[in-house]
Amino acid sequence: MSNNVSAPALKKKSVVSKLGGQKFIVFLVVIALYAFFCLMSPDFRKYSTAMSILDYSYYIALMAIGVTFPLITGGVDLSIGTGLICYSLAGGYLVLHCGWPTGAGLLVSVVFGIVIGILNGVLVAGMNLPPFLATLCTCMITRGLGSLCSQRFGISWPTAGSEGSWFRTIFKINVNGTQIPIGFLWILILVLIMAFVLNHTKVGRYTIAIGSNKEATILSGVNVKFYHIMAYAISGLFAGLAAIAYSAVFATVQPGTGAGFELEAIGGAIIGGVSATGGAGSIEGSLIGVFVICLLKTGLPYIGLQANWQQIITGMVLIAAVLVDIIKRKRAKV
Repeated sequence: MSNNVSAPALKKKSVVSKLGGQKFIVFLVVIALYAFFCLMSPDFRKYSTAMSILDYSYYIALMAIGVTFPLITGGVDLSIGTGLICYSLAGGYLVLHCGWPTGAGLLVSVVFGIVIGILNGVLVAGMNLPPFLATLCTCMITRGLGSLCSQRFGISWPTAGSEGSWFRTIFKINVNGTQIPIGFLWILILVLIMAFVLNHTKVGRYTIAIGSNKEATILSGVNVKFYHIMAYAISGLFAGLAAIAYSAVFATVQPGTGAGFELEAIGGAIIGGVSATGGAGSIEGSLIGVFVICLLKTGLPYIGLQANWQQIITGMVLIAAVLVDIIKRKRAKV
């Protein structure tokens, strides 16, 4: 049979084509939020605050880029948050206690992420486990492995100025006493690359097809299991890259943390237009959605709203995004 995906498998392509309007609206929301917090708090206008937002956004954005692929298949990856910490602890332990070069430790972090991503893909696509259950299990596994890798102690990667600390300049450099967030440029480059992968390669097209109509995609002769596993491998790859970003931004990585990071990444992707039921989404939208999450988490304390309110407001924004997706799909069927 032909490897070209049939029209039924891509019948929701019209939904994908309509994401541009939503991305623009979410972009306007980002601008409005930033303007609102600047207006309400003089401290929020400081350059240091913008740097803090970007530092926080790097690892969340990288996770969101990766998790967009499982989400589009109609699945989810709950392991990326605790996985990020696990991969960073594993690589950091090799550098700190085993004398490995920093580059080798970073490579281990990325490879570890890919391995867990493939494991998730095998559990979901090969063994037909529900994505929620499969990735919840690997979430718990990576959380435990992280503690074992670090022997339950925090791991400190080489600090700025010390030998082997070159990786910290990947995301931030100091020019005449001013910190320049070059990490955002790397994020934009990765967004462009992965947007091309999603929209112009077999991996991306079949990822969308699986989420749109898996049965029709199988009947079209596509090796669905392979491409389904690839979606989770990509998520694992970017969780590994997020581990590098986290290690570069923070001085110490603590075991037992990371739970909840995945929800921020998934939430950002959904706010940015990834369909909650699969079959539609964009990498650019996921990045924009992440900044809604980052601005809310960073900006709300500046106007006196603490953690509980942050969670409530973020949850309400997610509900609104899901409702928009439902309305959009209903209109697409008319």
